[in-house]
Amino acid sequence: MRASRAYFLGLLACVMALVGCDHATKLAAATALREHGPVVVVPGVVDLAYTENHDVAFDGLSRLSLHAPPAWLAAFALCITAAVLVAWVRRRRAAWPVHVGFACIVAGALGNALDRATRGHVVDFIHVHFWPVFNVADILVVAGIGILLLCRVAAQSGLRPAR
Repeated sequence: MRASRAYFLGLLACVMALVGCDHATKLAAATALREHGPVVVVPGVVDLAYTENHDVAFDGLSRLSLHAPPAWLAAFALCITAAVLVAWVRRRRAAWPVHVGFACIVAGALGNALDRATRGHVVDFIHVHFWPVFNVADILVVAGIGILLLCRVAAQSGLRPAR
């Protein structure tokens, strides 16, 4: 029993550390980039540029000519985060890579949901020229989904990671 409690607390600490990293990078972006404009990282490929996302991913609502109040978007984001948490709890006996995937998704979702709840928008700052501007939380969500997909493919192939 103690081992599972320590495992849970370790995962919780990991999620909180990832949320902290996300918010630290957003604060750094707001401080360094808001007034001074973009910083070129790889010319013609990657810039760091402060933007405020008042919409959902890929400007999904604007493309549909819809506009939701920031409080609604924050509430929706928190509900989605809660649903992911429920899915994670239901898989509490899963192998460790599954927990890593869920931890990344929850940290990313929570990072952006907290932005919406406190700022009314999400701070984005990583601009790959052929892609919309994104942030560390977005990377965490995509990485977590990727890990879960790899776990699913591995399980269907008969491969089982160590517990």
